Amino acid sequence: MTVAFLSGRARRAGVALGAVSAGLLALSACDKPTPIATVTVGTESVHTEATSGCYDADGLKQSKAQECLQKTGGKVVEVSLDDRIRFGVDPEIAENGWTLFINGEPAEPEPYKKTYRSISASAFFAGQAGGGPESLRIAVVETHEKTKKPVGIWHFELKKV
Repeated sequence: MTVAFLSGRARRAGVALGAVSAGLLALSACDKPTPIATVTVGTESVHTEATSGCYDADGLKQSKAQECLQKTGGKVVEVSLDDRIRFGVDPEIAENGWTLFINGEPAEPEPYKKTYRSISASAFFAGQAGGGPESLRIAVVETHEKTKKPVGIWHFELKKV
């Protein structure tokens, strides 16, 4: 015959305590999610966090920022030359300012400070009708307001249809 060392109530309390402890341990191991950048064309939206390893609230080192800008991939957004592309960022990105990069090169001289902007798709593929590239790598780059270092980089791919 076996003897129960713990009552049912004590076992349930122990299991609950173990589950809470495991949950807290899992949460403490998680990194805080990075802010989100979104691209919308028509009624289709895609959003993403910063590319893995390409976010540091204090600013990325120059070598790391260059490495991140050269990464390929990212969420694919299909566009026609008639479309308007809407870019949106979380308010904390807008506070510092953000810039669009095309194929790793800056597309504008100064960081933008609002959470939303709309640009014609033809501006990205200008002068490239018919024979131009079928896709472009677009990076949203947050810049630290004081140090001007890149803080985070979000990647998208514009694919011409």
